[in-house]
Amino acid sequence: MSFQPPVTPTSEVPTALSEHGYAVLTRDGLCELAGIDSPALDALRPSWNELPLDGFLRDGGRYRSRRHSCFIVDGDSVTQVPHRAHWQPVEYNALHGGMERWFEPVQPDIVSQPVWTGLIRGIAACCSQLKGERPWYVEAHQFRIDTTDGIGRPTPEGAHRDGVDFVAVLLVGREGIKGGETRVFEADGPNGLRFTLTEPWSALLLDDARVIHESTPIQPQGDTGHRDTLVLTFRAGGFQGPE
Repeated sequence: MSFQPPVTPTSEVPTALSEHGYAVLTRDGLCELAGIDSPALDALRPSWNELPLDGFLRDGGRYRSRRHSCFIVDGDSVTQVPHRAHWQPVEYNALHGGMERWFEPVQPDIVSQPVWTGLIRGIAACCSQLKGERPWYVEAHQFRIDTTDGIGRPTPEGAHRDGVDFVAVLLVGREGIKGGETRVFEADGPNGLRFTLTEPWSALLLDDARVIHESTPIQPQGDTGHRDTLVLTFRAGGFQGPE
């Protein structure tokens, strides 16, 4: 059984994030929030077929492919920074924390598309509504989780926070799978919810200090299947990195 996402009207996203720590958007809601053209999003999708295998999985799996690039949003300006490693402390990622992970960057022809920068700029503006205008340090992760191993784990580290201010999880698409349920829990309380994102370019926005999140494993419905996501993290004050 899968549960329908609790969709948030676009006008209520800041209130939902402030009061509950999360908001769920349809594709149309995401486009309205970010001020982008819905058909332009589909031009990004083929790039998920060209993601290199993640060579850092400590569980020995072969089910995850990804790319990673970093940006700074300052007002209306979105600037890609020189390529850098992805790093998290072990307090936030017990499985992969404490090590520099160098992934291949997002392809230049994707980064140069106005819809790409529009997405990042638009969600950053929402973050500024909640925390005040400031530069946002953004990490962009393209993920494909597949069923090469018979099962794919979107969050092998389990329920977690990312050590940033805000997280946006955008479902790019899912094909030939079951599972992949999204779960969101209060970081300091008993409440939580579960639902399954199925609409391409629907999105979950999270206040990372308020909630923890995870996605359940996927399994194939036939021979093979996969789940594609774009995860954008927004952090004030700088990128995470080793001291």
